[in-house]
Amino acid sequence: MIARLSRVDKVYGNGVVALRGLDLAVGEGEFLSLLGPSGCGKSTVLRLVAGLGEVSGGRIEWSGTKDGGRGDIGFVFQEPTLMPWATVRKNVLLPLKLRGVPPDEAGARVREAIEMVGLDGFEHAYPRELSGGMKMRVSIARALVTHPRLLLMDEPFASLDEITRFKLDNDLLTLWAKQRWTVVFVTHSVYESVYLSTRIAVMTARPGRTASEVTIDAPAPRDESFRTSPLYNEYCRNVSARLAEATRA
Repeated sequence: MIARLSRVDKVYGNGVVALRGLDLAVGEGEFLSLLGPSGCGKSTVLRLVAGLGEVSGGRIEWSGTKDGGRGDIGFVFQEPTLMPWATVRKNVLLPLKLRGVPPDEAGARVREAIEMVGLDGFEHAYPRELSGGMKMRVSIARALVTHPRLLLMDEPFASLDEITRFKLDNDLLTLWAKQRWTVVFVTHSVYESVYLSTRIAVMTARPGRTASEVTIDAPAPRDESFRTSPLYNEYCRNVSARLAEATRA
């Protein structure tokens, strides 16, 4: 187990109650998706886990580190948020530069991350020269370059066309299978959550809490044959029913 959220509340300064009594465990090496209606607090959960906000109630407990802290966390936002004046290499290098990683080590890790996301040959390109999918790959490489124990992804492919989204879903699963970091992935898509996840946490409408969980016990590697299989369709129907029930709640 990496982290456990116990009875977590989040109330913003304007009085909006985003989360109320949320319980969630994040297991080592799993691909966990958070699924729920808009405004249910999925992104809030990621920000609290990343330390980008404080809980209003409850607690987040960590394990697997010497000091009981978070350890290295990578965060991929909905938009790539790249520096437009910097090349792909320099965008990916930024987290290591901020940490003072020696140049030789940083250079090797940047090359590794860029290769992992399939952007070899684009190291010196600028964001304006890249497609939307390639920009998101840069964002993922920048999150991976720190070798995080936990990768948080907030609807990273939502704005992309379906073909690009399917391609990045496949590539992300390939990377996860090789590296086995822990992933917490926010999505509005039942179909994407079933395809990617080992487990799905279905959240209620605001204030968000975990309504139910579904374990996706499907063979790996997952590919287009899984997308068209009866097993995939069965899981999608099940998760859709859970989501409808949670939305009513």
